[in-house]
Amino acid sequence: MSDEYVEETAENTTPSSSADCVAPAGGQRSFLHILINTAVANFTTSFLWFALTFWVYLETENVMATGIIGGAFMLLIAVFSMIFGTIVDNHRKKSVFLFSAFVTAIAFSLAGLIYLWLPTEDILNVGGWQFWLFCLVILFGAIVEQMRGIALSTTVTLLIPVDRHANANGLVGTVQGIAFIITSVFSGLAIGWLGMGWTLTISIVMVVLTMLHLLQIKIPEEEPVREEGRTKTSDLRLGFSTVMAIPGLFALIIFSMFNNFIGGTYMALMDPYGLTIMSVQAWGLAFGLASTGFIVGGLIIAKFGLGKNPIRTMLWLVAAMGLLGAIFTIREWSRLYIAGIWLYMTLIPAVEASEQTVIQKVVPFRRQGRVFGFAQMMEAAAAPVTAFLIAPIAQYWIIPYMRSEPGAEQFGWLLSGGQARGIALIFLVGGLIMILVALLAMSTKQYRKLSTIFQADGPSTVQEH
Repeated sequence: MSDEYVEETAENTTPSSSADCVAPAGGQRSFLHILINTAVANFTTSFLWFALTFWVYLETENVMATGIIGGAFMLLIAVFSMIFGTIVDNHRKKSVFLFSAFVTAIAFSLAGLIYLWLPTEDILNVGGWQFWLFCLVILFGAIVEQMRGIALSTTVTLLIPVDRHANANGLVGTVQGIAFIITSVFSGLAIGWLGMGWTLTISIVMVVLTMLHLLQIKIPEEEPVREEGRTKTSDLRLGFSTVMAIPGLFALIIFSMFNNFIGGTYMALMDPYGLTIMSVQAWGLAFGLASTGFIVGGLIIAKFGLGKNPIRTMLWLVAAMGLLGAIFTIREWSRLYIAGIWLYMTLIPAVEASEQTVIQKVVPFRRQGRVFGFAQMMEAAAAPVTAFLIAPIAQYWIIPYMRSEPGAEQFGWLLSGGQARGIALIFLVGGLIMILVALLAMSTKQYRKLSTIFQADGPSTVQEH
C-alpha cells in the first residue's frame, strides 16, 4: 500500500457520523420537506423517462432502441455517481438540490423545444440524429436528477439523530415505493391519453414547482470546509480510499452490487414471466398490487428500525429474498407468483436502508457523498450486466432448452410443465446463489469487523498497515 494512500485515509477516516454533526432542532421537519420534494422530483424524471420508453416502442416497435435507452441510463448513472458524490460533499446540500433541479428543468425544457421544433416523424426515426438528440437531452436531465438521491442520503446524517437513521431510511424506501407505483401507472396513461407533448409539459411544470418549493426549505448547514491539499482528481479518488480504509465496508458494497446483479435478473425477467402466465391486463394490475410491498416494507422499517446490527439484518433478509426468489415460480400459479413478488419487494427497502444506515454511521459526514456515490456507481454497474448478459442467455439457450423434450424430462419433476419453465429455472438458481452468498458473508472477518465498528458508541479509528 502506497504512502500516499495511507496519508489520504489515516486522518479521521472512520469516525462515526454522529460525532461529526449533531442533528439541529427542527431537523426532522426540514428532512420531511426535502424527502417529499425529492420524491416528487424522482417521480417526475422517472415519469418522463418511462413515458419516453413507452412512446418510442409504441411508435417504432424497435426493441433495440428501447434497450439502448434503458442500458444507457444505468450506465451513465454508474459513470457520473462519483462526480455527483464529490459535488455533494463540497457544497451545501440545499445548493446541490437547487442545482440539480435547475439543470433538469433546463434539459426538459430544451427537449420540449426540440419536440415543437422538429417534425415528430423525424424524432421517431431511430437512425436519425434527431431521435438521439431528443433522447440524450431527456437522459441528461434525468441523470443529473440522480444527484439528489446521494444528497438525500447525506441529509439523513445532517438532520436526523443517529439513533433514528434506520427509521428515516425506511421512510425514504416508503416514499420511493409510492413514487415507483405512481410512475408505472401514470407514464402509460399519459402517453396513451395525452401524448408526448403534454407529457413533456407536465414534467417541466413539476420540476419547476419542486425548484420553487426548495427555495422555501431551510437546511441548517455550515459551508463545507475543503480538505487541505485536495485536487479534483484526489477528491474523486477519496471515495474509494475512504471505503478501503474502513474494514468490511468495501465487502458490504460488493455484496450489495452482487445482490443487485441477482436481483436485476429477477427484474429483467419478471415481466416476461408474468406475461407468459397471465394476460397483459391482469399482469399490469397484479404487478401494481405486488409493488405495494415497497410501501409496507418501508413503513415497517420507519416504525421499528433495523435492530442493533443492520449488517446482520441485511444478510438475513437477502437470504430470505433468495428463498422467495427460488420458490415463487416453482409452479406456474399466478397467486404464488404475486405473493412471492409482494414479499420480495417488502424486503427491498430494509436491505437498502441497512447499507445506507451503516455508511451514515461509519463514514465521516464530509466524505459521505463520495462514498454514497462510489456505492451507487458499483451497484448501478450491475444492471447493464444483467440486461446484456442474462437476457440473451435466457432467450437463446435456457428457455428453448426447457421447452424441449430433454429439458422437460430433466427438470419436469422440479419445475412442472409450462411455457415459462426456463425463466423459473433462472429464478431458482439465482435464489439459491443469493442464499449461499449471504450465509457465507456472515462467516467472514469483514462482516465481524464492520459490525464491531458500527456498534461502537463513539468514533473509531482504523490503523493502516
